[in-house]
Amino acid sequence: MDKTGLALSGGAARGIAHIGVLRALEEQEIPIKFISGTSVGAIIAALYAFDIELDEIGRFAKSLNLSKVSSFKLSKYGLFDNHNLKALLCEYISDSRIEDSKLPLAIIATDISSGEKVIFITGVDEHGLKIQRTANSKGVAPQNHCNEISNIFKQNWKDWDITHNKFLRTSSQKHENIVNEFYNRVKKSDDIYMGVQKGWYCVGCEEFKDNPDNSPTHKCPIHQKTLEWKNEENLFFKLSKYQSQIEELIKEPTFIQPKERRNEIINFVSKGLKDFSISRTNVSWGISVPDINNHTFYVWFDALLGYVSAISLDMKQPSLDESIDNGWPADIHLIGKDILRFHAVYWPAMLISAGMKVPKKVYGHGFLTREGQKMGKSLGNVLDPDILLSKYGKEAVRWYLLKDIKLGQDGDFQNKRFVDIINNDLANTIGNLLNRTSSMSRKWFDNRVPSNEMLSKDNTLELYAKKTVENYFRHFNSYELDLAANVILSLAINTNLYLNEKQPWTLIKDENNIPAVKSIIYNVLESTRIIELLLLPLLPDLSCKIDLQLGLSYNKNESWICQLDWGKLIHKSILPTPNPIIEKLEYE
Repeated sequence: MDKTGLALSGGAARGIAHIGVLRALEEQEIPIKFISGTSVGAIIAALYAFDIELDEIGRFAKSLNLSKVSSFKLSKYGLFDNHNLKALLCEYISDSRIEDSKLPLAIIATDISSGEKVIFITGVDEHGLKIQRTANSKGVAPQNHCNEISNIFKQNWKDWDITHNKFLRTSSQKHENIVNEFYNRVKKSDDIYMGVQKGWYCVGCEEFKDNPDNSPTHKCPIHQKTLEWKNEENLFFKLSKYQSQIEELIKEPTFIQPKERRNEIINFVSKGLKDFSISRTNVSWGISVPDINNHTFYVWFDALLGYVSAISLDMKQPSLDESIDNGWPADIHLIGKDILRFHAVYWPAMLISAGMKVPKKVYGHGFLTREGQKMGKSLGNVLDPDILLSKYGKEAVRWYLLKDIKLGQDGDFQNKRFVDIINNDLANTIGNLLNRTSSMSRKWFDNRVPSNEMLSKDNTLELYAKKTVENYFRHFNSYELDLAANVILSLAINTNLYLNEKQPWTLIKDENNIPAVKSIIYNVLESTRIIELLLLPLLPDLSCKIDLQLGLSYNKNESWICQLDWGKLIHKSILPTPNPIIEKLEYE
């Protein structure tokens, strides 16, 4: 048998029977080349993929009380719906990622609201003249240079807890196979011809620039480096052929976002599309054009296909058809605004030529400056992600970037503003709300969540929380992450105002007011629970800290969306001793 893949199903205790199947396959000396699973099957598959012995997996499975440890339902925690199971697994595989497994491992991710399969793709494009020259300057082979850089990216994703299903490197052989197949499809459409490319070229952008011959300075507007004059024979793609189709595509209001980026592309296309070169003759570090000597594919023809090749990366012989069947087209490309033209014009035209569907959405994010200045090594003001992480932690940085910088717009990192926002929003408004309310509840009600003894249809806090949830999803679905963050903060502010207005610390002095105090405290804790849940997609670690402070006092067998309903906080649940969920930052 050349290759055996195994898919393990769920079913709680029934799923544990998979261990016997694995043991039988081993006894028959049938090698497992890749493995996948869902629910309890995902647990077994993960342990096996990380080379845990079957006897040990069996002991692990027998130690589980599946009805208490996890219900294996879709929850706010995804695969694992409580911390107990997560803690047990960490004993075996620590904080390893899927891509670290010894066997190719697939665990299905789903959209938390719709239940649809989701694939997160990232990676690196590793070809081109820029890479070649950088490697030469360091005295190393381009592949060795790319290995070094790719490992840095992987480590950064791991450090910042940025997860993904696929990490694609364009220097892989599987990617090359996809590129060649795609090229042949475009060629069959009679959309490729040989021509001569003349113009001013930016090596950093890997792009010809519209720079007039009479310009006193031939510099890239982005890199501010001198452009190079190119005059060489290249293969060309008939972009002009698809003028009308691209015009129709970009008219769709949802295809290019935000609208400012869309207007830029509409203006560019209106001037008339020109055929562009898809090969280079002076670049050895790249994928060779199969039927033409001394030509390598232009980096943008090659790299864009990474979205496609990544989908079928786990297959022995990946193909365009497999990628199409397994997830293409993409729901969204999230890219920098400086490369929007390639993603929103060139790429769709090539896909149409190859008989493939275009991505549903292309979202161009802005640039980041620091203290009002463009960042650069020469200025010594580059934001080092390692320093940011060690000084402030990932949740603080995430909140600042999400809340203070609108997705799709340019932003400016200001240290004082950063410190103020983290301290005011997370430490004071949210953190202090949780701390003081939990402390009052512990003091007055035997360390427990009080019951809500004065139910009211016009509970202002309940009404505000429900409206917050509605606005949150509306903003989130529109990629307005700053507005989604702000409605969470607004709920926290109004919850604090509610608490200050009701003054339970005064009411508690009269025993007749105890039912009212219980209701007030319950409402504030419940509102804090809603805040915690809404924070989960944005600040998962901070959300879990709040969760622990609330004593995990609600039913986690329900889906995340159902948990957002008001009144899910279980009264009489034990509240732990409160601890700060985030430390205050100091000015430097």
